[in-house]
Amino acid sequence: MIDWHTCLPVERDPQRVSGAWVFRGTRVPVSALFENLEDGATLSEFIEWFPGVSYEQARDVLEHATKSLDAA
Repeated sequence: MIDWHTCLPVERDPQRVSGAWVFRGTRVPVSALFENLEDGATLSEFIEWFPGVSYEQARDVLEHATKSLDAA
């Protein structure tokens, strides 16, 4: 399991999106990034489909996930 507490581009609020981790300042769940990538979308397509998410946010989330999984 990835600990998102130390990943600055994401936030969690029990009052929004059922408490799911979302990209900071949006209602886009972090899980949407991974689901779309698993389905074959590119990072550029994801950013186009979810304009509230910046390229930097998505990149940082992917880097955080990679580092977390490498450490496990």
